[in-house]
Amino acid sequence: MGIIFGPINSRRFGKSLGVDLSPNVKQCNFDCLYCELKGAKVVDNQSSIVSVSEILDEIKKALASHKDIDVLTLTANGEPTLYPYLNELIDGINKIKGSVKTLILTNSSTINKPEIQKALAKLDSVKLSLDCATDRCFKKLDRASKSIDLESIKKGILEFKKHFMGDLLIEILFVKGINDNSEEVSKLNEFLLKLKPTRVDIGTIDRPPAYDIKPISYDRLHELSLEFDKSLNIAIATKQPNQKAKFDYSKEEILKTLSLRPLTKEDIDTLFNEASIKRLKELEAEGKIKHELKGGIEFYIVKDI
Repeated sequence: MGIIFGPINSRRFGKSLGVDLSPNVKQCNFDCLYCELKGAKVVDNQSSIVSVSEILDEIKKALASHKDIDVLTLTANGEPTLYPYLNELIDGINKIKGSVKTLILTNSSTINKPEIQKALAKLDSVKLSLDCATDRCFKKLDRASKSIDLESIKKGILEFKKHFMGDLLIEILFVKGINDNSEEVSKLNEFLLKLKPTRVDIGTIDRPPAYDIKPISYDRLHELSLEFDKSLNIAIATKQPNQKAKFDYSKEEILKTLSLRPLTKEDIDTLFNEASIKRLKELEAEGKIKHELKGGIEFYIVKDI
């Protein structure tokens, strides 16, 4: 049984220690087509449960061995919010973690429950998956338990945002032929404009999925990113293949691109050739571009003059 895994160097959160709240068996209320774990029957409750004391003991040992951890990431071989003692566990973690930040990766399925909102509000960052904004897409892609309703999830996310003081992050994973269309992005955009999360990470399949589905290309991801409102902090979480040619942007094109969507340093490294990066730095020196930190990610933004 491996409750603790890592450390892992996360591009977005620094040096992370993972905490698996279902280390013995997959226990999830979704059976997502893209899941890297083998498909399994959905469940609404955990039947294989590790005690709070055992998890805390393992965390203490790991923190003693690794002095430079940036974040403890609560996750699971399944869905972490199904852990029945989540509130008690988070209270215990907060007592022993010191300056280390806390994060949970959840499929959002239980966010409408007051007890889950109460527990997650005690974390520094909450990352919620929201692959679809329409019921048809949700049922096809995420294949949730019959007890789960997409509209209740969306309502719960909006309610949670009202009282959560930390970084609220949304993750959208695009799958070819399912949610990679303008209609779905439009509905997601509509919801996200109501929510105003700290950051939205968009990506596609980059590990072997449980079922026979396909990723979309980086170029298509970039196209979809431009369909979201420019006020949203959209970060592309999938790297462009190295063999792709980088683009040469003029200063005017750089300003136009950033006005459509702020870019992260990863975006810049992926899209811009050396000459474009030089022009970007010149625009910074001229005071036309600024940096803003959103949920641990630095964005390049056109400065209001």
